[in-house]
Amino acid sequence: MPEFPSCFGEYGIQVSESVNGGRGTQNVVTCFYKANLAEAPCVITVNWCKTLGGQGLSVSIDDSSSECSCKVDMKPWLFWKKKGSKILDVGERKVEVHWDLSSAKYGSSPEPLEGFYLAVICGCEVVLLLGNMLEGAHKRALSLSPLHHRLKPTLISRTEHIVGKRFYSTKAQFRENGSPHDIVIECQIAGKDPRFSLRIDRQLMLQVKRLMWKFRGNYTIMVDGLPVELLWDVHNWLFNQSDNHAVFMFQVGARSPVVGKQDCASSASCIQWHQHNIAKKSPRQGEEVCGFSLLLYAWNSE
Repeated sequence: MPEFPSCFGEYGIQVSESVNGGRGTQNVVTCFYKANLAEAPCVITVNWCKTLGGQGLSVSIDDSSSECSCKVDMKPWLFWKKKGSKILDVGERKVEVHWDLSSAKYGSSPEPLEGFYLAVICGCEVVLLLGNMLEGAHKRALSLSPLHHRLKPTLISRTEHIVGKRFYSTKAQFRENGSPHDIVIECQIAGKDPRFSLRIDRQLMLQVKRLMWKFRGNYTIMVDGLPVELLWDVHNWLFNQSDNHAVFMFQVGARSPVVGKQDCASSASCIQWHQHNIAKKSPRQGEEVCGFSLLLYAWNSE
């Protein structure tokens, strides 16, 4: 199996020794949050990683003027490293990152389900707070001044690396304050008629046959009353066994500029547009704003 992209960035601050998963199975979930840091817009990236060596977490903050990163690697025998804090210099501001994953419970995803907290604090303001152990987060971060919550950060994008043979499943919340939906992609690559199907909450939304001719494409579905554009690229599954992953992208709202051309959008163009959409913090006047996006890298383990 080919190596997976690293779950940690180049500029991470290392708290413990790195987890070296080698060529083993690695699941990665990256969440991008749009928030405000001392009245300035910023994007906070939270990276959850699971390898054969254990769990991993990294946090990075990008406020356009500067970019810094806090990186936490955890190994199963280093329990104390699952709880701690870091102070980051973001421009001229001091930003505190506090976490406690010592009691975290996980499902199939590297992102914990409960029993944890992750807090990003600037001054006396809570910029980002994740998890269900909120009381513990406040006790950990509380100083002489009380903490104040700003406007709730918005999850603008989510990227996942998932591994499977035929079924690839995840959850996603397409509407803010909406309910999470179960997403299952079933792929049948072997045989004379390769195909894949998409189900959301067990309802069949799309089935694509003759993938030898339709290995790239797009289709609009409706979820929670919102148009969600699906773009897929399964070329590597069919024709490039050395890079055995497919790409599926779900985009709420505005139509992707890569769609509508004579050639179907490749995974590279989809990813490029996806990254550009995340980087846009202040759209120009009259520009259509895209909603939440989900980018799935589906790795075939066969």
